[in-house]
Amino acid sequence: MNWSGLESLLSGVNKYSTAFGRIWLSMVFVFRVMVFVVAAQKVWGDENKDFVCNTRQPGCTNICYDHIFPISHIRLWALQLIFVTCPSLMVMAHVKFREGKDKKYEEQHHGSHLYANPGKKRGGLWWTYLLSLVLKAGFDMSFLYILYRIYHGYDLPRLSKCSLEPCPNTVDCFISRPTEKKIFMLFMVVSSAVCILMCFCEMIYLIGKRVVKEMRLRKNNEMLRFAEEHELTNMAPPRSQYRRVDPTLTDSQLSLNKADRVRNSAMSTNL
Repeated sequence: MNWSGLESLLSGVNKYSTAFGRIWLSMVFVFRVMVFVVAAQKVWGDENKDFVCNTRQPGCTNICYDHIFPISHIRLWALQLIFVTCPSLMVMAHVKFREGKDKKYEEQHHGSHLYANPGKKRGGLWWTYLLSLVLKAGFDMSFLYILYRIYHGYDLPRLSKCSLEPCPNTVDCFISRPTEKKIFMLFMVVSSAVCILMCFCEMIYLIGKRVVKEMRLRKNNEMLRFAEEHELTNMAPPRSQYRRVDPTLTDSQLSLNKADRVRNSAMSTNL
C-alpha cells in the first residue's frame, strides 16, 4: 500500500489543526505508519510459513493457525490506520467546500468575501473538526478492543494448544519469534493509546476554548445591556455651585466675586 500518498494528503490538515492535532499527526506517521511499513510487516511476514505444530496430520496445522490467528495483526493494523486517518479528510473536504463557496460569492459580489478565513474553526467547521476527533478516538479504541478480544489480551504465547478437527489429538503449536512480535504489538498498542489521549486533550481544549469565549461574549453583552438600561446622568450640580459664601461680605463684594468667577470660567473655556 502506498502510505506516502496518504501522508502527503493528510499533511495539509496541519494548517487547520491545533498543537494537539499536529502532535497526533506526527505520532501517527512517525510511530505508527513508519514502524508498520519498515519493521512490523517484516516481523509478521513469516507468521504462516514458520507456524509449526507437532503433527503431520494434513490440514491440522492450517486449522490451528486459523484458530490462533483469526486475523493477521498486519491486516488489522492496516485497517486501523485507514479508519483512523480518514476522519481528517472530513475537515479538508469542509474547508474546500468553504473555499469554493467563498469563490462563487466573490464572483457574484465583485470582490467581497463570504469567509474572512475559510480554515477558521468556527460555525459548522468547528463541529466537523470535533466530530473528526470523536471518530478518530472511537476507531482507535474499537480496534484496541477488537485486538484484545480476538487474542485474549495483548500477549503472544510461546506455546499454544490445539485440539480441533482434523487433528488426531491435542497438539502443540509454536509461533515464530513470539517475543519480538509481542514487543512490536505492545509498541503499536501504546502508540494507539497515546493518540487517543491526544484526541481527548484536543477535544477538551476546543470545548474549553469555546466555553470561555461564549462566557466572555455573554459577559460583554450583559455589560452593554446594563449600560444601555442604566445610563449615568449628572444628577447633582458641580460642587462649585455649593461654595460657602462669607456672610460678612457686602453686596458690592459679592457681585465683584461673582464677576470674577464668570471671567475665570470664560478664560478657562477659551483655553
